Amino acid sequence: MPALSSTMTEGKIITWLKSEGDKITKGESVVVVESDKADMDVESFQDGILGAIVIQEGGVANVGAPIAYVAESDADLQEAKSKVGAASNGNGAAPAQKEVPKEETAKVEAPAAARSEAATTTAPPPPPPSPAPAAAAPAPQKRADGRVIATPYAKKLAKELGVDLNNLSGSGPAGRITASDVEGFKGGNGATTTHAPTPAPMPTPAMASEPAPRAAAPSAGPSTTVSELKGTTEPFNALQAAVAKNMVESLKVPEFRVAYSINTDALDALYKRLKPKGVTMSGLLAKAAGVALAKHPVLYAACTADGKGITYNEHINVAIAVTMPDGGLITPVIKDADKTDIYQISRNWADLVKRARAKKLAPDEFNSGTFTISNLGMYGADAFDAILPPGTAAILAVGGSKPTVTVDDNGRFGVQKVMKVNLTCDHRIVYGAGAAEFMVELKSVIENPEQLTF
Repeated sequence: MPALSSTMTEGKIITWLKSEGDKITKGESVVVVESDKADMDVESFQDGILGAIVIQEGGVANVGAPIAYVAESDADLQEAKSKVGAASNGNGAAPAQKEVPKEETAKVEAPAAARSEAATTTAPPPPPPSPAPAAAAPAPQKRADGRVIATPYAKKLAKELGVDLNNLSGSGPAGRITASDVEGFKGGNGATTTHAPTPAPMPTPAMASEPAPRAAAPSAGPSTTVSELKGTTEPFNALQAAVAKNMVESLKVPEFRVAYSINTDALDALYKRLKPKGVTMSGLLAKAAGVALAKHPVLYAACTADGKGITYNEHINVAIAVTMPDGGLITPVIKDADKTDIYQISRNWADLVKRARAKKLAPDEFNSGTFTISNLGMYGADAFDAILPPGTAAILAVGGSKPTVTVDDNGRFGVQKVMKVNLTCDHRIVYGAGAAEFMVELKSVIENPEQLTF
């Protein structure tokens, strides 16, 4: 399992693009792995034959643990398979595949045990069990959010076979379309692929009177209802686990906050004028932050790992928090926000958000931020405090812009659109005066936004 980001400690196998016995070449994509931030293709490090898969689809392995063995030739295939067999029999190092938490197993087994105990006096003995059928792939399903997600190989195969992925239902995790779905669709002359479900056991009277226990879903998908979540415990997905780890890590940093109110009438007017050209409010805020940061390098610097110095970054890379549909959040990065024009920033941002929600960002597109913005204004939040991401000096929390009664320097009353922003800083390298000076600069840029179009 390779480290696909600087914070990754484990990865989940989403899809194997190759099967055991397939020949692979160096640099060829072999498996899709879910890291702590994105789904990424993992390439083979050498030529050979995929001899044995250690971690199956859906399994999790620690970084550095074996997920498969590559044989150099046909003669080495048996040796590769024997390594997996030795590990499973306890004769070798067992692969670091995560087990289902005991409490989840108990949730499934306990109701069944209770029903069995209650039925011992009324139910006749069950018939002898039939031989267990081979595990079938999950039934294909359309994603509730309407998005089409497919493995890289499935996309390539669909293009070669002339198959429209919009017509397919995916049998992979979270409705992901796999190569077998494409092949089945093509082989069925356009009929959506269906996999034979595992035959259900014949119901006994006790089973027929009560529904089968439902195993807890790995994550709350878009179709999950509140009633289905009540009384359940779900483990974090990889992204949620990474967020939780970073939030705890941030507690080690001494923080302070500075709040300002900013008039957004001019910014709103500019946005209204530029919106038809594809400019977004997120792009305008990132550009405004970039322009203001250019005069305050300590605000996009970082405290050294030993806490004894300051590392000044070369680039003003503004990261903006984005909520993910299946839980957690990610911070796509607008690079060189001070130098890039607003139109390019907005185009880049639209592309980053689209790929972020499809888990297709490259590591440097989400972990290279030197300043962060968290915006809850679209949800109607007046103001809030943001938690400082580890390894950065500051994060800006942006509230909603709302009509507010104001008084000018001459004592005249009026109504203006006002936005409240809170800056959270690392007090080891940023001091109150420096933070206030930056906020004054940001306020000036936002209230005189024409400079953002230069």
